[in-house]
Amino acid sequence: MSETFGDALSLLGRLDPAVLGIVWLSFKVSLTAVCIGAAIGLPLGAWVAVAEFPGRSVLAVLLNGMMGVPSVIVGVIVYLLLSRSGPFGPMGLLYSPAAMVVAQTLLVVPLVAALTRQIVEDAWREYAIELRSLRFNMRQCISTLLYDCRFSLVVALLAGLGRAMSEVGAVMIVGGNIEGFTRVMTTAIALETAKGDLSLSLALGIVLISVVLVLNGGAYTLRYWAMRRYG
Repeated sequence: MSETFGDALSLLGRLDPAVLGIVWLSFKVSLTAVCIGAAIGLPLGAWVAVAEFPGRSVLAVLLNGMMGVPSVIVGVIVYLLLSRSGPFGPMGLLYSPAAMVVAQTLLVVPLVAALTRQIVEDAWREYAIELRSLRFNMRQCISTLLYDCRFSLVVALLAGLGRAMSEVGAVMIVGGNIEGFTRVMTTAIALETAKGDLSLSLALGIVLISVVLVLNGGAYTLRYWAMRRYG
């Protein structure tokens, strides 16, 4: 065990190209998915929080429920859409980083939207009278509330990034875990562990755990700083 751990640290210490390539692809795919997910999830969640329409509570429950959708189900759906017999098959996206981005985006959007809805809804209860007295329209209300809640919403985005980076099922299905092309940290850990290369899987595990800890630490620090500065 100690020898395996030492080999893992050695891989990290000498900046092994295989490890760096896998880590870089993981960040690139996950950050792209989070950016797209934020562009969709933030306004969607804010709209559900502010708008009044039939079925609003049902949509809110649906968003909350979709936060826990198994990633393999999302992977199967994206696979069917991108396969040769699927509607987007001619685009040739299956087994590519783009397909992985699509799968991770579908996982991130409900999470970001649900958290945004809760955060903005709390702020809307506090500021609804003031915003209405200023005759703000829906778009202005949403943009104002999103800006006012920006520090809390960063926590939601970091949660989305953590969800994307720790995901394995969907990217394994739609990406194929191709070495040097679609292999990310989670899929590499699963493969290398099955092959018996515990040093590489442990090295990647250390990186993944470190990223998760940094994200959580950053979220806590940002929220604490915002609460102290803005009350």
